[in-house]
Amino acid sequence: MAKTKPVYAFEEADSKKRMLLGGKGAGLSEMTRLKLPVPPGFTITTEVCNKYYENNRKLPKDVMPLVMKNIEKIEKKTGKKWNSTKNPLLVSVRSGAAISMPGMMDTILNLGLNEKTVEGLATQTQNPRFAWDSYRRFIQLFGKVVFGVNDEKFDHVLDSAKTKQKVKDDSQLSVESLKKIVSEYKKICEKHTKRKFPDSPNEQLGLAIKAVFKSWMGERAIVYREKNNITKDIANGTAVNVVTMVFGNMGDDSATGVVFTRNGHNGKKEIEGEYLINAQGEDVVAGVRTGKNVALLKKEMPKSHKELSNACSKLEKHFREPQDIEFTIEQGKFYLLQTRTAKMSAGALVKTSVDMVKEKLIDKNKALTRIPAQQLEALLHRTMDESKLKNFKQLAKGIAASPGAASGIAVFDVKKAIEWGEAGKKIILIRKETKPEDVPAFFSSEGVLTSLGGKSSHAAIVSRGMGKPCIVGCSELKIDYDKNTCTANGKTVKEGEIITINGSVGTVFIGQVPTVEPKVTKDFEQILEWAQKTKVLGIRANADTPEAAKLARKFGGQGIGLCRTERMFNANDRIGLFVDMIMAENIEQRAKVLKKLGQLQKSDFIQILKAMEGYEVTIRLLDPPLHEFLPNPEELSEKIQKLKAKKATKEIKKAEIVLKRARELAEVNPMMGHRGVRVGVTYPEIYEMQIQAVFDALVELTKRKVKAHPQIMIPQISSIAELNHIKKIYDSIKKETEKKHKMKLNINFGTMIEVVRAALTANELATTAEFFSFGTNDLTQGTFSFSREDVEGKFLPEYMEKELLERSPFQSIDVNGVGSLIKIGIANGRGIRKNMEVGICGEHGGDPDSIKFCHAAKLSYVSASPHRIPIAIVAAAQAAIEQPKRK
Repeated sequence: MAKTKPVYAFEEADSKKRMLLGGKGAGLSEMTRLKLPVPPGFTITTEVCNKYYENNRKLPKDVMPLVMKNIEKIEKKTGKKWNSTKNPLLVSVRSGAAISMPGMMDTILNLGLNEKTVEGLATQTQNPRFAWDSYRRFIQLFGKVVFGVNDEKFDHVLDSAKTKQKVKDDSQLSVESLKKIVSEYKKICEKHTKRKFPDSPNEQLGLAIKAVFKSWMGERAIVYREKNNITKDIANGTAVNVVTMVFGNMGDDSATGVVFTRNGHNGKKEIEGEYLINAQGEDVVAGVRTGKNVALLKKEMPKSHKELSNACSKLEKHFREPQDIEFTIEQGKFYLLQTRTAKMSAGALVKTSVDMVKEKLIDKNKALTRIPAQQLEALLHRTMDESKLKNFKQLAKGIAASPGAASGIAVFDVKKAIEWGEAGKKIILIRKETKPEDVPAFFSSEGVLTSLGGKSSHAAIVSRGMGKPCIVGCSELKIDYDKNTCTANGKTVKEGEIITINGSVGTVFIGQVPTVEPKVTKDFEQILEWAQKTKVLGIRANADTPEAAKLARKFGGQGIGLCRTERMFNANDRIGLFVDMIMAENIEQRAKVLKKLGQLQKSDFIQILKAMEGYEVTIRLLDPPLHEFLPNPEELSEKIQKLKAKKATKEIKKAEIVLKRARELAEVNPMMGHRGVRVGVTYPEIYEMQIQAVFDALVELTKRKVKAHPQIMIPQISSIAELNHIKKIYDSIKKETEKKHKMKLNINFGTMIEVVRAALTANELATTAEFFSFGTNDLTQGTFSFSREDVEGKFLPEYMEKELLERSPFQSIDVNGVGSLIKIGIANGRGIRKNMEVGICGEHGGDPDSIKFCHAAKLSYVSASPHRIPIAIVAAAQAAIEQPKRK
């Protein structure tokens, strides 16, 4: 293997080595190889960046001598001279990681200018105004990037000069004004650094290279990498590109611009972008002046427009991807400064994928793999109208937990939310946190906002399952239940006032922000059709209502991997009954209530099984601890004190009985307490009711000739003894129901694997269980000894910031730990039952990286919330393309 060099001229570099050269360097070297008009230059590799950090932020000793050798090469190619007073060579110094990070790192233009070379540039171009304008731009950028001077100090000097000369635009400033600005800019830098501004181009270049490397670990870049899950295996360090300066600010025959080879918003095949006459690239990017539509370039500079069109066509055909291109026109001569894969909206990605297959630019596999599956979620939810956002004030920002945008009046009380929602009012439920008894209010709400909790909190999971926008962990939001207000950043929202939440990014706005309805286009349907035919992994839904089941089927879900029966008890007409069941003083009282609940469950199962006719529906028996359905003891105590003040004797007595029961059922660690199968063992009548309801639903549907395939799944199993205990109840009910109706009933009996011991003893469980489903949320909690609602709000972000964890294990499966347990469970289970159905039903089922793991681990299916099914289908297809060896 050939040894890599620290520095490569564009014509020497292998553009396939993006990790080494960075995206920008790779693009410049490839355009040079294609003989496109690229200014001469060279790339300092990402390896040098890593050595810079290893070396206590010092450049390796061999780098600057190699840099200067490459400067000499540029001199020969251009005929210009470094530090010349007659024909000076000037360069730009730009960052460039392996993956595009727009605006996250630093750039310096016009490097090489000083008091002598500026005069040389003025003489050579016969344009003193241009030379001094370039010099003042250089000092400002250098001062900001290298020395950390606040931009506003420079802007104040520039604005004062324009006011003094009575002009509006920078381009109208005289040479004398510019010379004074240069002098003032230098004083600002010298005051900040307590040293003379560097005049030597060699010193300027060394400092600039270090500054670009330093920007890799700047706050902007770190946050961007965290938010976009850019790990070290995707981009490790930035390269530095040193490029001969070409000037778009040499007069009205010069320009600079940025274009996309296709429309980045809707994907149409048209060159889209902006340019500025007599300007430098930073003016376009920073929005200093309003750019002109690139279509106008055809009229203003027809020759350059033709060269741009040809370059767009050539680059798109070469890279087989829409391109984002930077160009400069210097006195009529056209140059390309950058090309990279264009960042596009989800809708544009879908359209361009389908269009490029039709154009025979790419095949169907490439059409599927080029779409980041996660982005597709934006196509399935209402979004905020970005063009109207500037008219609204942002109140706060929390954790984006369930995507989509929603507006409504702020409501803090659960009962009021239900009443107002049922009366037809659009509301946003605002709580510190939510519990199962709050769920009826979710149905009545447009969206949910909580000040506590993380992405795996109750509010987040329930909202995602319902497809409702949700923001959690909005810690800057201070909620006052007594006053029915919330306050953040000095702004207060009262009950009844309108707010808008964006669950896709976590922002909360005051007022009703206009929203845009989602559209499932024919192109999107085409992508899903290709993906369905390509994938190997089954895709099922987490769905608890007939509506969710129908939606899942519409989006391409083939079955239900998780139907959470406790969610059915949360509906407004049932929560009271379920509480009555919990409050029952003896088994006879409980049996009466359970009979009513059994009829309701049977009705639900009939509708859900009918909606998913022909596919398996996995019904999980009651999982949460019973106390979660009762009010919080602390809140109830407060309520009793208020009732006492009002002397509401009857209500006090009732509340005290509930409080007593809530305290009896309360647990120190509910996640590991009296829940799941443990409730089924201690209150067998609850599981008896649920199992009977499933069998009764199947009987009725069989009589109607509906092809229903229910499966019964037991949660929180840790031993074969527990599983067999419930299996006896199942067997008894099955036998009695078959005898009563004189028909054979086939309902598979299986277990969730969400307890570590269950994964390790899966061979024992497989002697009874006919299928396994990994509950990856709880399995992750048990494996890490993390309580998700605590860790997400307290230390998990710090763990990721300190690189103790690359990603939250609740968002993407921890392959080494949880993944190993899953593999053990699969191997042990299928060692007993060769073709055993094994799936996952945690929220990981909608995460593309987790889906790729599941494909490789040979799971039968993943189960995701209905709105994430298209993501899962595309991610499963991508896994099948990338890992073709799975049978």
